[in-house]
Amino acid sequence: MTPIQTQPRPADASPVHRTAVEGMDAAGPQVCDDMSVEVALAVMAAARTGRLVVCDQDDQCTGLVTRTELAAVRDRSDYTDRVRLRDILGDHGPFASPVTTTAEAGQAMRSRRLGVLPVVDEQSSGPGILAPSR
Repeated sequence: MTPIQTQPRPADASPVHRTAVEGMDAAGPQVCDDMSVEVALAVMAAARTGRLVVCDQDDQCTGLVTRTELAAVRDRSDYTDRVRLRDILGDHGPFASPVTTTAEAGQAMRSRRLGVLPVVDEQSSGPGILAPSR
């Protein structure tokens, strides 16, 4: 996990200096990393979402998976129904700190070509995600 840490901003900061917490969306479904790829795809379908926040046994955010990523794993020739989310996560950083500005988070998303950026607090809990403005 690669957190993006910044200095806290004053409460009356301009919109350019809004923090990740102020600009984030709800994280959506959170699942445990021991879930199988097939079950994760079923959870996504039921929740009508294209992504899941993945947490470990201690409820610490370990990554984010998308329907596209999971479908690609399922389509590989070496895939079995025993593949768990923890087996495919790898390095899904960076994560934004709640005090990261939305401008800094946006730059990280553009430079790494990320569709969304999870926001995690000091305990690595995933309170939400940042997505590009529509």
